[in-house]
Amino acid sequence: MRDMSFQRARTDEQRNERRRQILAAAAAMLTEMPVAELTLTALSRRVCLAKANVLRYFESREAVLLALLEAEIADWIAELESTTFPGGGTVRERGDRLADLLATSLVRRPALCDLISAQSTVLEHNISAETALQHKRAVHGYLEALVRFAGTHLPELGDEDTAALMRTVMLVAVAAWPASRPPQAVLDAYAADPALAVMCVDFTDVVRRAVEVTASGLLARGR
Repeated sequence: MRDMSFQRARTDEQRNERRRQILAAAAAMLTEMPVAELTLTALSRRVCLAKANVLRYFESREAVLLALLEAEIADWIAELESTTFPGGGTVRERGDRLADLLATSLVRRPALCDLISAQSTVLEHNISAETALQHKRAVHGYLEALVRFAGTHLPELGDEDTAALMRTVMLVAVAAWPASRPPQAVLDAYAADPALAVMCVDFTDVVRRAVEVTASGLLARGR
């Protein structure tokens, strides 16, 4: 593809705006296709740039998706922090409310879940050490924000156990998301043999239950 309209961004503001345009295009594409199908060629066509010019702003397709993952996590945290969360109740009741909030807010963000599930197996490949360092620092900061958020609702856990709880949430989401979206052949197998339906994974239920059980277990061990 020849990029006839490309004009190099020369100021930091112009470069940041070009990066935002690329990320916005990638985000829009993830409403239409899974991460695995989003290619650099398709993305460059969407933003009307040659691949070489997209690579002026991101070193690879994976770097684009990592930056998008960071933006999605930031938006999710902002949503959590703005949610009115009922106070009071027993520790278990507050833990169950937190579990429901985390599970239902995640399932409403399919792009975030898709990106998280591909993070270690796909997105963290084909990137430089510098990009990996920047990404891991960003994710560490987001984890700290999630720990602070959860800690305001379950202060009994303490910082260490709250961090363990949130790491568990993310690991469960990584596994449960693709498992909850099987290919058509597997869906057909479930339909053909109703006894196999017990193998179906409900993402929201799995994440909710994981938070409930993990929080209860950590609280019990801390007594």
